[in-house]
Amino acid sequence: MKFVNDNGALVFYTMGEMVRIEAWGKDSLRVRATKQGKFTGNIWALTEKVEPCETQILFEKEDNWVGDGTITQNDLVTIINGKIKAVVNFAGVISFYKEDKLILREYFRSYGGTISKESRCLKVINREWKGIIGGSEFALNVKFESNKGEKIFGMGQYQQENMDLKGCVLELAQRNSQISVPFMVSSLGYGMLWNNPAVGRVTFGNNYTEWIARATKEMDYWITAADTPKQILENYTNATGHADMFPEDLMGLWQCKLRYRTQDEVLTVARQYQKEGIKIDQIVIDFFHWTVQGDWKFDKTYWPDPKAMVDELHSMGIKVIVSVWPSVDRRSEHFWNMRELGLLIKTERGAEQTYDYQGDCVEIDVFNPETRKYVWNVCKKNYYDLGIDAFWLDNSEPDYGVYDFENYRYFEGPALTCSNMYPQLYSRVFYDEMSKEDKPVVNLLRCAWAGSQKYGNVVWSGDVPSTFEAFTDQLQCGLNMGLAGIPWWTTDIGGFMTDDVNDPDFRQLLIRWYQFAVYSPVLRMHGDRGPYNIPPLDNRDWGGGYLHTGQPNELWSYGEDNYEIMKKYYYVRRDMLDYIKKLYEEAHVNGSPLIRTMFYEFPDDAKCWELTDQYMFGDKYLVAPILHLNEFAREVYLPEGSWKLTSTGEVFEGGCTVKVDAPIEYMPVFERQ
Repeated sequence: MKFVNDNGALVFYTMGEMVRIEAWGKDSLRVRATKQGKFTGNIWALTEKVEPCETQILFEKEDNWVGDGTITQNDLVTIINGKIKAVVNFAGVISFYKEDKLILREYFRSYGGTISKESRCLKVINREWKGIIGGSEFALNVKFESNKGEKIFGMGQYQQENMDLKGCVLELAQRNSQISVPFMVSSLGYGMLWNNPAVGRVTFGNNYTEWIARATKEMDYWITAADTPKQILENYTNATGHADMFPEDLMGLWQCKLRYRTQDEVLTVARQYQKEGIKIDQIVIDFFHWTVQGDWKFDKTYWPDPKAMVDELHSMGIKVIVSVWPSVDRRSEHFWNMRELGLLIKTERGAEQTYDYQGDCVEIDVFNPETRKYVWNVCKKNYYDLGIDAFWLDNSEPDYGVYDFENYRYFEGPALTCSNMYPQLYSRVFYDEMSKEDKPVVNLLRCAWAGSQKYGNVVWSGDVPSTFEAFTDQLQCGLNMGLAGIPWWTTDIGGFMTDDVNDPDFRQLLIRWYQFAVYSPVLRMHGDRGPYNIPPLDNRDWGGGYLHTGQPNELWSYGEDNYEIMKKYYYVRRDMLDYIKKLYEEAHVNGSPLIRTMFYEFPDDAKCWELTDQYMFGDKYLVAPILHLNEFAREVYLPEGSWKLTSTGEVFEGGCTVKVDAPIEYMPVFERQ
């Protein structure tokens, strides 16, 4: 095996493979490999200019002999950047150390052994490339040894109960309510970004860890070492980007439902809030306010003067956000022109269709810069120039009719190679243009990828059921999204899919979810509320009037007793706005999420690494949401220190578990003293 010191980067060649290890920010290394003789030059999520680092490269044998560029058995090559170092043996197996402690090692079970000199006959290698017949891409499988006792967090959002991802299998693909952000935080003091938007899979097994890209031209990952999770996130966001500063006038209540059908409905709700003395910061106009998908404009039948509507809402101090989908119906005035210009996703075989909800649709190809220009120009004319403040970029995965990624092709190449980056580029259709005006950009998306935090994205957890089980899942979803570098996160309060708003069990769920949302980044009312007994506005099969609408979803819609509880918590939120502003500043500066796992604030407390049903809202408030029906008391673990229960003012000394009451009017919250 041959090696080269390329201006402080370690490059080695083995079995037709070129591998490059180089410093990429403080205490961090980027590792790339290819079988094609040269790298693509793609930076993917590593968009930021990082501070220059001086590395050490050491070539040595067990007896400290310095080699001449040819690695033979028992030779080791080491590259060091601050706290992290990588050691390569003669078989090309890479081991990573945090200072002198082994934190991660590639898995190798073949002739020739590993650094530990074990020899196996399994012929399992650390980096396995298999050429895709008829293409220039490879299927790539990269294996690492599994560390016993390690806990793994981050990776985005998966609808499951497991917060610790050790033992989990995760699809590296975007779906409605599933968000692949492939950055993991380890309890061993390192973080790793799989810097590859290819569709694939990761298995954090107890026998080994396995990263799979179904089609790619190169391996690319980034690894950092630090003493605390907070420092890991800081290193990561320094390399991938920081969230902008969130505007103060959006830190309160956002009002939404499925769906306001007319501008009169929107104005009626806004006026009622004003009459009630409740300030809403933003009102959301949901889908099918348009004519057909892909027209990207108001249906004039029901929205005759949207500019006058926006002007009145602005006079009340309310911003307006409008839903935009990436799907283009064949009936759209833009479909055939966009198809001719090559601005839509291609199918490899079969019907030219990618989406079939309420129309025969093909979705836009956001990898094509001409697509991004085209869609922005239409939306600017039909929305932004009317005073619309922001865009709700729904279906941003995109939401395929069938998730057969091998059947889709983008301007960038086969969907298998890059589809996970689609939501980020979709957000940039709007962010790249809106940010030119030098004012905050805050758009709402259903999906994200590594680095999406820098493009003005509030990411919500998708169309989830209205159940306590789903509510429990959202807690770990939000916490792991934060650890994956996405601090602007929200959920549909009460869940999205509700059968009966009059069900007392649902109303209890709604209150518990609302209480949680008050102590989360964005407080947003939304949901598809049954029963569906409201007749459509007309009998056309297109336009703003034909699709169903859900039941009312304003604070006062669920009875006076629940309204009083929600009003009380609304004012709790308002009273915390200065504190919430501070949390958003932290997210902007060092990448810290607003909702934090217990170990994020207390990394030296082993118990905090086990907790999955409580969290910190910043560094001050310990929040214990009520996650079960008819639960009116619960146990809460308090780390060392003094903690004041906000409902009673009682002060508890930490280092123990306490049981506290939780009537429907109150969710247990402790203030750190």
